[in-house]
Amino acid sequence: MFSTMQDVPLTVARILEHGSTLHGRATVTTWDGTGPQVRTFAEVGARAAQLAHALRDELDVTPEHVVGSLMWNNADHLEAYLAVPAMGGVLHTLNLRLPAAQLAFIVNHAADHVIIVSGSVLPLLAAVLPQLTSLKHIVISGPADRSLLAGFTGSVHEYEELIAGRPTDYPWQSEIDERSPAMICYTSGTTGDPKGVVYSHRSIFLHCLQGNAAAAFGLTPADVALPVVPMFHVAAWGIPYAAFMSGAGLLMPDRFLQPQPLAAMIEQVKPTVSAAVPTIWNGLLEELDHPTGRQQPYDVSSLRQVVIGGSACPPALMRAFQERHGIRVVHAWGMTETSPLGTFGLPPAGLDEEQQWHYRAMQGVFPAGVQARLIGPGGERVPHDGHSAGELEVRGPWIAGAYYGGAGNEPERPEDKFTEDGWLRTGDVGTITPDGFLTLTDRAKDVIKSGGEWISSVELENQLMAHPEVAEAAVVAVPDEKWGERPLAAVVLRPDAAVDLPGLRTFLAGRVASWQLPERWTLVESVPKTSVGKFDKKVIRADYAAGRLDVVWEDGKS
Repeated sequence: MFSTMQDVPLTVARILEHGSTLHGRATVTTWDGTGPQVRTFAEVGARAAQLAHALRDELDVTPEHVVGSLMWNNADHLEAYLAVPAMGGVLHTLNLRLPAAQLAFIVNHAADHVIIVSGSVLPLLAAVLPQLTSLKHIVISGPADRSLLAGFTGSVHEYEELIAGRPTDYPWQSEIDERSPAMICYTSGTTGDPKGVVYSHRSIFLHCLQGNAAAAFGLTPADVALPVVPMFHVAAWGIPYAAFMSGAGLLMPDRFLQPQPLAAMIEQVKPTVSAAVPTIWNGLLEELDHPTGRQQPYDVSSLRQVVIGGSACPPALMRAFQERHGIRVVHAWGMTETSPLGTFGLPPAGLDEEQQWHYRAMQGVFPAGVQARLIGPGGERVPHDGHSAGELEVRGPWIAGAYYGGAGNEPERPEDKFTEDGWLRTGDVGTITPDGFLTLTDRAKDVIKSGGEWISSVELENQLMAHPEVAEAAVVAVPDEKWGERPLAAVVLRPDAAVDLPGLRTFLAGRVASWQLPERWTLVESVPKTSVGKFDKKVIRADYAAGRLDVVWEDGKS
């Protein structure tokens, strides 16, 4: 017997056509620093067609050519998100916070033929131009100093001039193989060179369906989504595509990611859903609690759901948003290799408030499209009993099975990242409850192995950040002659904080087992961050090893 269903490809072109017609009146609002600039989905679709014509007819982009985007979250970037894959090309979102050497590496590794760049970040591209081997065209979006490109031997175009006057419809590649490449995102490269993950049309489409489910973002035409997470990082968690599919409006913050403009745009444009890493929400909470230059509080009542991922969100931060500002914070977990939706933290139905908090502190439940298992240090399967810990492995239709090997090369499947039977080794250590809820206790590389026992750096960080006078806290493993490793706590205190390090140790002593208490403490002005806003613990470990930290021991000596 054979299926009698039509075999219609799942493509980005279909998302583009659907969003720009059935949801043509929905809007994309880009914040320009003083207020909103608005385009409808229909206008975005028409401009995407003009961009596709320009790429094909003037810049010689053909199917599977790679087009890079070095851009902020804005409407022009959304047009590239839609046009490039829908015409059969591959969009390569470039992380504008990468070191210059890594930026040059990923441009060359992906063989970018064109780069569309926001004018404000043109200096980043100009600095690496001499190292780029494949780039033929640069398209500048917004005001820029073109003199920075004086040595570039390819062609340079202004975005608006390039698309002006071109047809507003295009023969989109809706019948291409849904398994063909649509977008390539590179990991943040915190150790070694970044790795390329190539998303297919199929994986993006299926990820959108899951993201729009009620058990996830749940976007509808009544919503306005604010993706603070950058569009260069894991496709902004899939939100731009999911919004275009569902008809939810989009509020794009461009480069205005600081707490004050974020609070202002939320108050004025009234988004209902948002997403970012914890460090963004820490800063926003401070602005909401203590508004800058105004007497009245911000009105952020439109937000029904804020999704936090990238690293574990301290429960104290979640409670502060809900209790002080009425904003519900939801945990999610994922990574570049998972597109990124891996879990979503909505608690089971029928629970009282405190029971819900028990589940909300976890990373969330796995959707139907993601299978998960835990593997112990000896390679054994670990039971999903909510207590036994192991390294998380996942697989599914939007999970990577390999890394991009570069033009003309076979995909790479390093043994430390992919198993022989096709599962992704996430590098995260955690537990899974019988009903499928994930709790991450650490990254495998960050877990503290002390005297034969594991100490969760995440748990220590969450408990420290529950103190009202602690802005940030990062805990790392450092060598110890007696125990092998012990925790070092690096703490950022709020301005005018009255607590000292001995006081923090006393506070922590009432919350964790005594043998887990750090002996080594240090005050820092800020916790180092990676290019995507996560704590960069390798910098803290290196600073400790080099003696660059002022470390206070439990007995008060330095």
